[in-house]
Amino acid sequence: MGICSCSPIGQSQEGRGLAFLAVAPGIWSRRCWGGVSGGGRTESYSKNTGTQVSTMVLGPEQTMPDDSASGDHGDSASLGAINAAYSNSSLPQSTGQSEEPFTTYFDEKIAIPEEEYSCFSFRKLWAFTGPGFLMSIAYLDPGNIESDLQSGAVAGFKLLWVLLLATIVGLLLQRLAARLGVVTGLHLAEVCHRQYPKVPRIILWLMVELAIIGSDMQEVIGSAIAINLLSVGRVPLWGGVLITIADTFVFLFLDKYGLRKLEAFFGFLITVMALTFGYEYITVKPSQSQVLKGMFVPSCSGCKTPQIEQAVGIVGAVIMPHNMYLHSALVKSRQVNRANKQEVREANKYFFIESCIALFVSFIINVFVVSVFAEAFFGKTNEQVVDVCKNSSSPHAGLFPEDNSTLAVDIYKGGVVLGCYFGPAALYIWAVGILAAGQSSTMTGTYSGQFVMEGFLNLKWSRFARVILTRSIAIIPTLLVAVFQDVEHLTGMNDFLNVLQSLQLPFALIPILTFTSLRPVMNDFSNGIGWRIAGGILVLIVSSINMYFVVVYVQELGHIVLYVVAAVISVAYLGFVFYLGWQCLIALGMSFLDCGHTYHLGLTAQPELYLLNTVDADSLISR
Repeated sequence: MGICSCSPIGQSQEGRGLAFLAVAPGIWSRRCWGGVSGGGRTESYSKNTGTQVSTMVLGPEQTMPDDSASGDHGDSASLGAINAAYSNSSLPQSTGQSEEPFTTYFDEKIAIPEEEYSCFSFRKLWAFTGPGFLMSIAYLDPGNIESDLQSGAVAGFKLLWVLLLATIVGLLLQRLAARLGVVTGLHLAEVCHRQYPKVPRIILWLMVELAIIGSDMQEVIGSAIAINLLSVGRVPLWGGVLITIADTFVFLFLDKYGLRKLEAFFGFLITVMALTFGYEYITVKPSQSQVLKGMFVPSCSGCKTPQIEQAVGIVGAVIMPHNMYLHSALVKSRQVNRANKQEVREANKYFFIESCIALFVSFIINVFVVSVFAEAFFGKTNEQVVDVCKNSSSPHAGLFPEDNSTLAVDIYKGGVVLGCYFGPAALYIWAVGILAAGQSSTMTGTYSGQFVMEGFLNLKWSRFARVILTRSIAIIPTLLVAVFQDVEHLTGMNDFLNVLQSLQLPFALIPILTFTSLRPVMNDFSNGIGWRIAGGILVLIVSSINMYFVVVYVQELGHIVLYVVAAVISVAYLGFVFYLGWQCLIALGMSFLDCGHTYHLGLTAQPELYLLNTVDADSLISR
């Protein structure tokens, strides 16, 4: 293939020197030469500055100037040689630079023990363990816990198989996110910054930020409710919100004591959730045969609209959009020589094994919650619960209406009914589990926000400034509801926030499938035809399921003005999703969709070698 390298056109503020572009000959013919067989030089000009740019075109037998200095003397098809646009700008170990162009506050890199190659090594697995468990926190946040308990109360054990399938789909999507980070040395937001044009990039950033803020609100709500339950109502909900703001600042600085200590702290919080919700499981003693049947028999006999909506809600709660961005960034914390394909393959393998273990643990914890409420409260009426709460002298008996309607629970009422039926210990242990879920997911949500802002905008904000901004946006509406309304309205916000998460899901799934299918981005590690087809089907199914969830929610608005607003937003939303989908289909190889756009937004005759938005001199100067 033809390779063009841009000579120095201005150094960045950090003085990082040259950046290289790897493009197909047919593509570069629009900017440089086409069909190059030998070396040569050509001249081009920056369209905005008039700056002359000297461009060197290498023949098939020539090497990049930095190849010999990179320390990669192995396979000539290494990532450092072929995928120079990514490897040379992101591999400090290959170029001798001291930092990556997009640095984060994960300054520490975990070294991988050097051993002779073997099929499996526990030492290496331990070295790679960490990012997957931080990623799995999103599968255990308060929104997921509420979805779990509602699933058990509404449908019993019948939807456990939906939870299992959603977790497996989530694992496959997380695999793509981790591979993107390992292979390119860039996380998803950074790749979006390089590949999408400015306007779509900004819109995409806003959508992802909205998803992160919505998730943040759910986590704050969960923590505030847990604090209220633990204090027996002495700390009001708004007080719990303020406490959550304060302790987030404290916990976020744990990484200053070492990345492994931070990962250990998250492991501790996951252990707390496993023990607390496991205690509830042992206390309630659900039928094991019913648990296994619900998990492995995909049926839902007698299910009506509420159960179907709950099944859709499970998928929306489990697969979180910001988690793709987070996981692709977290894997950068390990020292992997991306110019060595064997090391990249090994990293992909161990990260996938770790993700399997982490999501298995999260799945078991979710099963605990579903099973507890399926066994104890499925089919219960409010009147039955009120009688039990009165007999147990619970101060919360007035929380439920005295009628024969089916019991409706949330994370607050769930703790109350556990206390009524199984004693105060069940209530407080439940609250501890919810607090651990809220605190851990609040921290990972802030990390996600930092990565997304840094990646999309190439903007370096301190953690303090980042937390102040996102916490203000997330806290203000939550605090207002907590002050002026009751717990019913606060937990009711979770329904709206779950819809918000569902709406944002395509803005993570489509880009991750797009870029992991592009050879200029992933080289030999790009998705094969099987993964492209399977990934496309998964993205389509998950997005369709979540859109159904949104439509059901909109139908319940009940006001003509709200319908009009929803219609206008829907047109803009679907238009942007269509644009991203079009780009994804191009990346998947559907060349007939190429419109030959001037700015490389269409296809080329070689879609597998196509860059959506080839980096040019102007973008290099701006960086």
